[in-house]
Amino acid sequence: MDGSSYYIPAVAMGAAIAFKGPALLRGWRDPLLRSVGALLALAGLVFLFAAPPTIAAVNDITGIPNVSAPLVYCLLSAYSASCLVLIINWRGGPPEVTRRLSRRWILGYTVVGVALIVLFALGDASEERLRDLDTYYANTPFIREMIVLYLASLTVAGVAMNVMCWRWAIEVRGRLRAGLVVIAFGALCNIPYSAAKFTAVVARWNGMDLDGLSTNTAPMLASVGAQITAVGFCLPLAWRRVEDSWNTWSTYRRLGPLWRELKPVSVPEDRAVRMSWWSSAELQVTQRESDIHDGMLSLYPYFDSEVRSRAYGAAVAAGSSAAEAQAEADAAMVTVAVRARAADPEGRVISSAETADAPPSAGSTFAHTDGQRDLVRMSIALRRSPVVAAARCRAPAGGGHDTRERTG
Repeated sequence: MDGSSYYIPAVAMGAAIAFKGPALLRGWRDPLLRSVGALLALAGLVFLFAAPPTIAAVNDITGIPNVSAPLVYCLLSAYSASCLVLIINWRGGPPEVTRRLSRRWILGYTVVGVALIVLFALGDASEERLRDLDTYYANTPFIREMIVLYLASLTVAGVAMNVMCWRWAIEVRGRLRAGLVVIAFGALCNIPYSAAKFTAVVARWNGMDLDGLSTNTAPMLASVGAQITAVGFCLPLAWRRVEDSWNTWSTYRRLGPLWRELKPVSVPEDRAVRMSWWSSAELQVTQRESDIHDGMLSLYPYFDSEVRSRAYGAAVAAGSSAAEAQAEADAAMVTVAVRARAADPEGRVISSAETADAPPSAGSTFAHTDGQRDLVRMSIALRRSPVVAAARCRAPAGGGHDTRERTG
């Protein structure tokens, strides 16, 4: 693997941290967010400092041959601990139990990191090795123990991650279970990585040369495993975002019939706020809801509570639930009011309404106010309900009732 094979994932992790930076800073007190930030940062640092060009640069800057070895091994140990802590905090549970388990893993891998540094300091690794340090120094006192220790710690982390992920995956369903399965497969790569390294080292102990397992096969497994694990952690979040976006655009689409029904009486186009095509789905829905409420407010003088009452009774008689019947009744009142407003181009009803009390908000005009869901039900009723269709057909040619009579 060349330098780019390490730097590209490092840049990707850095971009993820930059993207999540504001949220991480705002919620730094949240253990789960802290764990996410630590995982992304350590994954990026592992790829950055494990790249052969970076290894050479660090050795040159410090003037200590092979000092990058304990640095990379410590980062790998810290990354393993961060994965375990993230799983613990992600699963949740009693706060004291979560904190205790997290501290145990952090303390354990801190001890491993200190031991790696001490063993490197005690050993003799005076000849710089950028790619094959593990096998080259496999028989060197203290350096040999350092190599075995970091490989053992990675194996323990891989096994622990698999145990925790699979136990949790049995208990859950959906996107969370899919994410846990992917994480488990990513962590599983730690085991063949360590096995390849151990095999090459043991071969050196026995006078054989299987260095290719350590210098070629193992780094590839580590890279694949880290990236699969990162995908596993991101999968539930990305899946949720896709679902949220789908639901938002679905709401926008389902509001279409009601928005189009009210468009002739809503804010004129020359005074309307124009939305850019690239505006977010949430903003598009908010704008559509605002247009609907503006249209209903302008129709207030034309609303007829008798139309609503008749439509409600007809909907209930046809087998609709209470919520559906209310939506159908409101939709019938709106569609009749739109036609009454069209039949009153001079605005006589509006003029008479201005002498009465000021109209309430559009939401309080209706028998029920359940926000966005009521608007969606009304919009669906406009398109599908035979009760609304019948009210539309019976709509009078003009609207001359007194405002107080219409609003009941």
